[in-house]
Amino acid sequence: MKRRALLLSLLAASAQADVRRGRALAFPRDHGAHTDTRTEWWYATGWLGSEAEPRYGFQLTFFRSRTGLADGSASRFAARQLLFAHAAVTDLGAQRHPHAQRIARWSGEGASALADAANNDTGVRLAGWSLQRGGAGYRAQLPTDDFAIDLALTPTQPLLLQGEAGFSRKGPDEHQASHYYSEPQLAVQGAVTLGGRRIEASGRAWLDHEWSDEILHADAVGWDWIGINLFDGSALTAFRLRRADGSALWAGGSFRAAGQASTSFAPTDVRFTAGRSWRSPATQALYPVQWQVETPAGRFEVRALMDAQELDSRGSTGAIYWEGLAELRNTQGTRVGLGYLEMTGYNTRLKIG
Repeated sequence: MKRRALLLSLLAASAQADVRRGRALAFPRDHGAHTDTRTEWWYATGWLGSEAEPRYGFQLTFFRSRTGLADGSASRFAARQLLFAHAAVTDLGAQRHPHAQRIARWSGEGASALADAANNDTGVRLAGWSLQRGGAGYRAQLPTDDFAIDLALTPTQPLLLQGEAGFSRKGPDEHQASHYYSEPQLAVQGAVTLGGRRIEASGRAWLDHEWSDEILHADAVGWDWIGINLFDGSALTAFRLRRADGSALWAGGSFRAAGQASTSFAPTDVRFTAGRSWRSPATQALYPVQWQVETPAGRFEVRALMDAQELDSRGSTGAIYWEGLAELRNTQGTRVGLGYLEMTGYNTRLKIG
């Protein structure tokens, strides 16, 4: 009977972790790690200061990747999982963008001295960095030699389930999908430390949690993505996956006005048109830092608030990408929101997992 109960428990856990249309997300469990899936990330971005004069942007991402190795080993030290993390601060006044990265092996069961990812709620820890959910919201603590992030992120709105109730297509084939939810309009309070000086500040943030067995189509080289908190309380997401020739392979996103239900965008609903570009002196990658983005929620202009926001993560995930604080302007040219623009695959083809 004990063996049968164990098998049923394992089957139930496996079924819960499947990425599939119709699987209902359950919280707080789905805030936690899904170690049976191939790739997962917890991703928070935001700004500190005022809407009229943001002073700093911040980005922190914890990644989990199932290696496919040592699955037959009973050892708690087997490297079944890898945990990565990236952190960056955009200092608009000084025009600086310090960033750092971490990586560690993890067995996928229980905490090690360096790494852990709880499976019952958000609780990710890696080499002195952490993102924890509890009480009123999230606490992010990421100290580095060059800077530090110490912030409390408090929800002000319900969870936003992306796609179809949290099942988000990322390509023309059904299996190219993830489970994906967002927490927009997070109230932020805390501090960043730059040059040895701790700076108390407040602002707004956006958090994404996504997990998948396969996201990228073979023809996709990367993506362009925005997550914007509008000043009226609305939340706008838009993304497209690109082919090598720059054309859109797939697209999507969502819009939610404050206090209302969210609307998901079909692939044909979203169009990104590149404007001004910036070339990285470090990698020679050419990034569009100004976009026209058309969605059912409206036509907007997205402008980077600083050009030099490239991250070189070849010491962890292996990718070089652009991730930075940006503003959203309406057709009258008025700033209506702030958030983050992400662009991958402009240096080399992006690989995930």
